[in-house]
Amino acid sequence: MKFKDHYETLGVPRNATQEAIKNAYRKLARKYHPDVSREMYAEIRFKEVGEAYAILKDSSKRQAYDHEYRPPFTRREAPPPPQANRDYGFDSREAPPAAKRTEEHFSNILDEMMGRPNAAPPKNRGIHIHGSDQHAKVQIDLEDTYHGTACNVSMPTYTTDDYGMPIVSKRTLKVSIPKGMRAGQTLRLAGQGFPGTGEGKAGDLYLEVVIRPHRRYRVDGRDIYFDVPLTAHLAEHGTVVNVPTPDGSIQLAIPAGSTAGRKLRLKGRGIPGDPAGDLYAVITKVAPPVHTVVAQKAYRALKAAFDFSPRVNSDR
Repeated sequence: MKFKDHYETLGVPRNATQEAIKNAYRKLARKYHPDVSREMYAEIRFKEVGEAYAILKDSSKRQAYDHEYRPPFTRREAPPPPQANRDYGFDSREAPPAAKRTEEHFSNILDEMMGRPNAAPPKNRGIHIHGSDQHAKVQIDLEDTYHGTACNVSMPTYTTDDYGMPIVSKRTLKVSIPKGMRAGQTLRLAGQGFPGTGEGKAGDLYLEVVIRPHRRYRVDGRDIYFDVPLTAHLAEHGTVVNVPTPDGSIQLAIPAGSTAGRKLRLKGRGIPGDPAGDLYAVITKVAPPVHTVVAQKAYRALKAAFDFSPRVNSDR
């Protein structure tokens, strides 16, 4: 037979108060409940915790248990006790009548934890724990950083029933995103995290802002970059082009002699803030396609007019 140290099972000292024993039991029962726990051997641990609590919560059973197995008895393996028919947590092939009573008592504990019909909820749990903070991400468009927006955020949460057991559910919050939020910034919503236990306050919700990729713009902090494609002759002679920005279209003057990769800075036109970011127009050069005989002749004339090789300084 194996001696079961019920105090060790609940993680409390032998001189623990009834309140400490009850609190330890509640905590472990939630941790190992088979319906919610991902711990290995959760069901076995759940039964061991319930069995230990069934003995230690009853003052008369606890007194007899302490008297029968008081220190210096500390061995995990021991011969059968003098009165093996007592329900102190010994395994045997044939359960004595007292063991059956324990089984019935433990069944009542299961009823209480599972919320079965005949289980009466505890009158005073005496447990007040603050809820944990919750973290999630919210995606917005780049244009939303200029004007702000409101969006719905769905996330898992849980509530507790009358027996203190968690009930997993889903909730949706409508969140206002102020303008000027950049990627990676976090919004704190007080009291919107996981709920507390008893009179414990709920935790906070922290939402990390994620800016969706844009087909035209590239974001770096508060700065924004976009390409302005030009033909070689427009870049060489300069021009004025109409370019769209996240805050509306503008007329952009391209200086003569602009080369590919040149950045034209539009100060303060990036993501709003203190200070605001900048908007950069990056010059890219494109060659017109050759679809006609006239275009082919023009390219041959261009080749004859310029003695230029883009690979003159290369190794090839």
